[in-house]
Amino acid sequence: MSILDWIIIAIIIVIIIIVLLWAVRSYNRFVRLKKASETTLAQTQVAMKKRLDMIGELVDAVKSYAQFEKDTLTKVTEMRASVGNAAPSALNKVEAETRPMLGNLFAVAENYPDLKTSTEVTNLMGAVRTNEDDIARQRYTFNNIAQEFNTRRETIPSSLIGRFMHLAPIDYLKFEEAIETPPTTTF
Repeated sequence: MSILDWIIIAIIIVIIIIVLLWAVRSYNRFVRLKKASETTLAQTQVAMKKRLDMIGELVDAVKSYAQFEKDTLTKVTEMRASVGNAAPSALNKVEAETRPMLGNLFAVAENYPDLKTSTEVTNLMGAVRTNEDDIARQRYTFNNIAQEFNTRRETIPSSLIGRFMHLAPIDYLKFEEAIETPPTTTF
């Protein structure tokens, strides 16, 4: 073999090594993004369970002041049980169902002066607002991770690794639609 043949072989080997390193790096990036999305989704599920717990506590605090639907607590309990394993689409549904409940509870608290001055209710309402901020932050983080994952999955050259791994897109958490609709009071 001539020196030119050795140079060509060396160049081919270097190109193969570069392509393999790129493939491993792309694969690892997809895995990191997938794990980050799972972690953030779990944190969102915890925050939503917390929201449902607080709704239950607020219902207990408010029911002595207003005629409140009996099935609200049952519904909250059922939703809380479903949040633990919920996919983004199921969390979107829970969000849409719980936002009006919170609006109703806040409206009742505003309409009853004795209730507004109750330390328990005031503390719970403050905790709910803090938790809402936490849910919004987790949703924002999750959607950013989903966007990066989905973009990498669809753009060349990383889409080649995505196809090889049979990656499905990550659904976004879409809470905005429920937030834009003001809650109605049904007491």
